[in-house]
Amino acid sequence: MEQVWIILGAIFIASALNIVLRRFDFPTAIGYIFTGIIVAEFFHLNVHNSTILEHVAEFGIVLLMFTIGLEFSFQELKVMKKEVFVYGLLQVGITGWILAIIAMLLGFDVKSAIIIGFALALSSTAIVLKILNENGDIHSSYGRKALGILLFQDIAVIPLLLIIEIFTKDVSLTSLLLQTLLNMFLFFALLLFLGKFVIDRFLRYAINTKNQEIFLLATFFIIFLSAELSYFFGFSYSLGAFFAGMLLAESHYKYQVEADLAPFRDLLLGIFFFSVGNRIELASVLENLGTILSLVIAIMLLKAIIIYLILIWSEQKRTAFKTALSLAQIGEFALALFVLATTNGFISDQVAQILSTAVIISMIATPFILKNLKTLADKLFKEPVRELKIESTGFNNHIIVCGYGPLGKDICQDLKARGFDYVVIEHDLLLYEQGVENNEPIFFGNAAQRAVLESLDLKNACAVVITFHNLEKIRLVTQSVLDLAPHAHIVARVRDEKEAQALQNLHIKSLVITTKTLSKEMIEQLFYCRL
Repeated sequence: MEQVWIILGAIFIASALNIVLRRFDFPTAIGYIFTGIIVAEFFHLNVHNSTILEHVAEFGIVLLMFTIGLEFSFQELKVMKKEVFVYGLLQVGITGWILAIIAMLLGFDVKSAIIIGFALALSSTAIVLKILNENGDIHSSYGRKALGILLFQDIAVIPLLLIIEIFTKDVSLTSLLLQTLLNMFLFFALLLFLGKFVIDRFLRYAINTKNQEIFLLATFFIIFLSAELSYFFGFSYSLGAFFAGMLLAESHYKYQVEADLAPFRDLLLGIFFFSVGNRIELASVLENLGTILSLVIAIMLLKAIIIYLILIWSEQKRTAFKTALSLAQIGEFALALFVLATTNGFISDQVAQILSTAVIISMIATPFILKNLKTLADKLFKEPVRELKIESTGFNNHIIVCGYGPLGKDICQDLKARGFDYVVIEHDLLLYEQGVENNEPIFFGNAAQRAVLESLDLKNACAVVITFHNLEKIRLVTQSVLDLAPHAHIVARVRDEKEAQALQNLHIKSLVITTKTLSKEMIEQLFYCRL
């Protein structure tokens, strides 16, 4: 019973802390970390004593890697190849090796120094992209540079996980690399085979049930199967989840899968961040506070300088400065790498404490830096050139058609004939397949889910057309649209005046009443004279 009270206390502390911290624009990750520290300090509950909690926390990283794989669009990489493969590669490579050399000079052995250096080279994808998306800077010039570098960092996590595994094996590097490449080939070949002949059909059968719970269970099965296969071939669970996400990235189910998984991913990531905070010992932090603060300032300053110097050759000084500051922090994946490094004996618990605390402080500082980024740039760079706004690589100035029934098909045909850009979202598998056969830009998903609407660039859409009859579904979709884009132009249809009154509080700009429109058309046909 005591453990139940501790769990209740932890949930209450996490909720109360995040409510307070959200007033100051802090990400929820910080609240979970502080909760872990408080629980460890006052309730004397440490994650090292809970194997179950460690496994649950690890599943948070698994789902995060899956969703990263899910967003790993090859089309986006083509457009952003310079940002990803030039700026990203240079940032990770130069920063990682410089920090690794510094670690060696401080007395760490080569393997430990490489792990520490490249872990510190990573930035926080979760915090930076969330804030950039919220303040509308994700499509600005510096926002695109930051996104490209972060995307490469996410890719770089995979070889970093492999490096730790390679370092733990007591065999020659050459034979281990050959064995690793063979295992990678076998694992990837098996996953491709399953993706082509098993996974797609399995998901199709799940969708045919028209039950969201079954579809979600099927998705979880695919993720954990891929993770377990990866572990069987000697790799991490995260690697398998990443490849599983890539398999589904090109499918039309991706938006629905992402929307369904988001609450679970965020909750499990919360447990991961809680477990990170749970490992922090306040006594050790206070004892090494000067070292930790010096480390944070030195690493963030070094990372910012390196990124600025990489970008200054081909970008405006203002853009380079804003990108450098936005990526100066150390990311959440560094915490996971430090945990693995400690478990495998590459770094001591005390070093892990100092490094993990430095990561956490840098993450806490990030919202304040991003919030004052424009002010700082204005003071240092008085450039007359306005920062260029870059259009999204996705949809823009398009029409979102919700539903591909008879009315939806007619609307699509008319939009196509008029040359308008549009995208269709459909939750019925048969209708979705008809749209695919007709070469429509159609995606499988629930239009009432905000994550699905965000994926279709709702904020950049010029209109949303709701074609189905169900009054409750119209209400749900409309509410989701208005929550994300309060001034969105929504066109919907209802059967009669009674249904129109039921939706009156939603302030739909264009509400088509079927009976009125039909009666007008019938009257026109009635009195139309044919000679």
